[in-house]
Amino acid sequence: METAVNDNHALHRYEITADGELAGFTVYELQPEVIAFMHTEIGEEWGGRGLGSILVRCALDDVRSRGLDVLPYCPFVRSWLERHDDYLDLVPESKRHEVGLDA
Repeated sequence: METAVNDNHALHRYEITADGELAGFTVYELQPEVIAFMHTEIGEEWGGRGLGSILVRCALDDVRSRGLDVLPYCPFVRSWLERHDDYLDLVPESKRHEVGLDA
């Protein structure tokens, strides 16, 4: 399966395609120096293939390259960050409690 992740600026979301078809997305709100992830969705027919993880990793890699801080209000993004602490530095320490990452 061939995947690609792109930032759809017009819809304020990162999208993942699988074999050329839209398989899912993560919606964000962009502010100066901060991106807040609000909701992530993978199509039912694409579930169980790790596409959500690919989507979040690629989105966060892009965010890192842009020098933005992350606020993971989306439960999926937040739980992904809990399992990948090498990305936790994207969330400002002062905001971790606010988004449930203070453990």
